Amino acid sequence: MKFNKPIETKIIVLGGLGEVGKNMYCLMHGDEIVIIDAGISFPEGELLGIDYVLPDFTFLKENQSKIKCLIITHGHEDHIGSIPFLLQTVEIPAIYAPNQAKELIALKLEDRNIRYDHLYAYDDKTKIKLKNFEIEFFRTTHSIPDSHGVYLKTPNGSVVTTGDFKFDLTPIGPMADLHKMAELGKRGVDLLISDSTNALNEGMSISESKVDDTMMDIFNQYPNRRIIIATFASNIYRLKHIFETCYKHNRKICIFGRSMENNIQISINGGYINHKELIITPEVANTLKPGEVTVLCTGSQGEPLAALSRIADGTHKQVSLRPDDIVIFSSSPIPGNALSIAKTINKLYLKGIQVFTNSTFDGDLHTSGHANEEELKLMIRLIMPKYVMPFHGDYRMLKKHANIAIDCGIPKENTFVLENGDVLTLKDHVITKSREKVSGEDVYVDGNRIGEVGGVVIRDRKMMSNDGILVVIANIDFSKRKLLIKPNITTRGFILVNENEELIKQIETTATEIINDFLTNTKDEINELKSKLISELINFTEEVTGRRPIILPVIIDIKK
Repeated sequence: MKFNKPIETKIIVLGGLGEVGKNMYCLMHGDEIVIIDAGISFPEGELLGIDYVLPDFTFLKENQSKIKCLIITHGHEDHIGSIPFLLQTVEIPAIYAPNQAKELIALKLEDRNIRYDHLYAYDDKTKIKLKNFEIEFFRTTHSIPDSHGVYLKTPNGSVVTTGDFKFDLTPIGPMADLHKMAELGKRGVDLLISDSTNALNEGMSISESKVDDTMMDIFNQYPNRRIIIATFASNIYRLKHIFETCYKHNRKICIFGRSMENNIQISINGGYINHKELIITPEVANTLKPGEVTVLCTGSQGEPLAALSRIADGTHKQVSLRPDDIVIFSSSPIPGNALSIAKTINKLYLKGIQVFTNSTFDGDLHTSGHANEEELKLMIRLIMPKYVMPFHGDYRMLKKHANIAIDCGIPKENTFVLENGDVLTLKDHVITKSREKVSGEDVYVDGNRIGEVGGVVIRDRKMMSNDGILVVIANIDFSKRKLLIKPNITTRGFILVNENEELIKQIETTATEIINDFLTNTKDEINELKSKLISELINFTEEVTGRRPIILPVIIDIKK
């Protein structure tokens, strides 16, 4: 879709609504498009074989010539993860990102052998001026350094997007710039696009310094035991105070997990984490006393291949559990991961390991980087927008955030709970929902294939995972309309052949009857025979077994 009304400013949502992740939206005025964030989401369990889920770039491909830049709010995967795929789809004249995100993007592009020479760092003093846009930034607090909100002034009015944020009055890193937020509010903001992830949580979120205190208590309580900590590799401020705590307790740090190593190295280079001298190799760690070592690893979500899961399984080549080890989960479960986390914790308990989680310890081992209800109210009061568009959350989060805005005096008709693909129109400081809509579908990445796997393939994969596959191989001489030999029946995931010989014979007999009837009573060719085998064998297997495997006929035309 192409828009042809340059007098209006459009806000086009490509991802991040009705979901937590895949954040991406655009502002367009005339012949200029500014993209905000380009994230991915990770597949749920039903998306079998899928590696990543991307926003749909169709709108950007159709309006390639208008794209001026991509603005990144911070360096989490749900905001930068789709950049390599985006750069393979459209040309982006410039990417502006805060320093931490810039380094993570550069590493991501290097890993995929993508050369890109227009990646620039910004800070809260940077101003970008285009023909139709003036762009400024303000510092926010999140779980990764260099998180920013963005102010965009257009000929029709101004838009503020918060990115991911919280308000923490005793943060580990720099304070959010409340003065800049209030100053923008005094200028007059038409639309606030705001993070909704924790809109369902009442009150204020816990300060990161509380987690620091809890962690310090555990270190003080167990000075002679090895401590293994699993946390998010991207939670840089958590990693920072783990380094500080280890420094105070004369402990060395052994790191496992590639993403953990990369994030820590970038953070050390950027000056966010100090005491790099604490990092040691596994070989050195094994020569030290338990109380002199902290193991920092990935796997806080129970990921099967992550370091902690392999340690719990006893399959890690460099770390073996000791009976007096302490394991700390400094994280909270991402929705859908509770079962895999529980499995990992159970394995640790079976080995006699003492495990601390947020629920088992009288303290706080994790806090979110997203704003709770009272913090969302504070952002609205500081920015004082005329309109609010909740962003980054599933529908109930977005709806709750809209109600919070109404409680703060925003008229109900000035709140927009949208879906991916929806479009808002900003004209003379008035915002309306457009009847126009762009493609906001999910795009699946399967290996090196982008967008080739769609709903039909996913449905087939689900069927195979539930009911298996049944292959019918038939040698036929179509010139004589004759089946040369009984069909060969092979199955995977449907039944065990050796234990169901009678059923296999029934399927073989049924397939033979279908083929002979087809060859005798029709003049149709291979494709029609395949369709007949599929439809009739599905009915037969469902009647006999109650299951509907995928039927795959392989017809070989042999001429004698």
